[in-house]
Amino acid sequence: MKKLFLLFFIFKITTYYSQSSPLQESLVATMSLSEYLGYVKRFHPIVKQANLVINDSEAKLLKARGAFDPEIKVNFNEKRFEQRDYYDKRNATFKIPTWYGIELKANFENNSGVFLNPAATVDNLYSAGVSLSLLKGLLMNDRMAAIKQARLFINQAKEDQQILVNNILYKASVTYFTWLKAYNEKQVYTSFVKNATFRLKATKRAFSEGDKPAIDTLEASIFYKSRLLDLEKARIKYVKTSLELSNFLWLADNTPVELQRNIIPDISTLQTVDNTFNIALFNNQNFDINKHPKIKSLRFKIERLDVERRLKFNRLLPKLDVDYNFLSPNENQFSNFNTENYKAVVKFSLPIFLRKARGDLRLAKVKLNEIQFENEAFIVSITNKIDAIQQELDSYTIQSNLTKDIVIDYEALLKAEERKFFLGASSLFLVNYREVKLIESRLKAIDLENRFFNSKASLFKAAVIQIAE
Repeated sequence: MKKLFLLFFIFKITTYYSQSSPLQESLVATMSLSEYLGYVKRFHPIVKQANLVINDSEAKLLKARGAFDPEIKVNFNEKRFEQRDYYDKRNATFKIPTWYGIELKANFENNSGVFLNPAATVDNLYSAGVSLSLLKGLLMNDRMAAIKQARLFINQAKEDQQILVNNILYKASVTYFTWLKAYNEKQVYTSFVKNATFRLKATKRAFSEGDKPAIDTLEASIFYKSRLLDLEKARIKYVKTSLELSNFLWLADNTPVELQRNIIPDISTLQTVDNTFNIALFNNQNFDINKHPKIKSLRFKIERLDVERRLKFNRLLPKLDVDYNFLSPNENQFSNFNTENYKAVVKFSLPIFLRKARGDLRLAKVKLNEIQFENEAFIVSITNKIDAIQQELDSYTIQSNLTKDIVIDYEALLKAEERKFFLGASSLFLVNYREVKLIESRLKAIDLENRFFNSKASLFKAAVIQIAE
């Protein structure tokens, strides 16, 4: 009887260790890391918000270009009092701003009136001319600086947008790995509950046949209830991580999605994580830090601040504005525009101490130096961080191999201890002790795998690698 029972027990244990999942494939659907991150990248509101950064920068560029829009200005000013025409002034101007502080303009004037300044009295006078700044504002002015900074801001926004998307994908992947860890832990406890259930039934049967004392059935019952308690803790942990994962799942119409119970993580993520993160061929020795989005973003910012510095430096120059217009009484006779009929204005000004301009220039240099120092520090920081993550991943590979060997050894010890128990050469306490050690080793293996995945995600985040669409 004992031999028959032992053969049945060994068959059940062998079946238990060969099981990969207690759920039938027809009842579950697997969501891989690649599919999950694809949903996040396409539909998550924060990813869409990151795209608004570029839209904002393009709007600023459009606004800056408005400073170069041609302008039409019409002025009509008339006064009549007690049957007297005090003045009647009509003025129309068309201006075209250009890049180097030059304005092309055409003007029409018709001014008359009893009390009007004789110098302003004109009858259908047409003029065409140019106004420009010869010193301050020639090579750099507010309009030029705004355009250059807006263009640089678009380039910077594209790099910042990539960083923002990378950060949300990193958080989403860490949540997925936590979900996978909770699922694996639940599967471990589910399997050992089945084992404890079988052991309890087998012990009760052995007791009823007189092969085991009654105390063994009580001890087996305690072990069974302990496994149920562990399973319930693992189950609620899995439920919580599933809800946390749902925070990253959205539809195209900004509707949140609740993860269904039949959706499970991909237990073969270890074989696909490198391709998903696009780090399969990553090598920190060949990593070009100058192509890092953060470095590129900082350099675009440095260029913007350098434009600001040049603008502040330009304001140290004296102001020398020249306005020259050719005059003609007839707009159709362009030959009438000659050097004999003209209106010219020259304006010159220079603050004596230039304290405001010198102070602004000094502040611009300080800001520029701050970003340059930040850029240099970040280069060293990200280089060392990537190197540390690579070494950490190498260490996790060694630890994982050792942990797998330990799990296999504990499985062998448990099987041997169970055979000895049902042959009467061991106790249920020793069987449980072996099983506890096996559970601990499996949980350690799952935790180690989770830390390995998190390090992969950290490498993905640190290098700001783009995943495939």
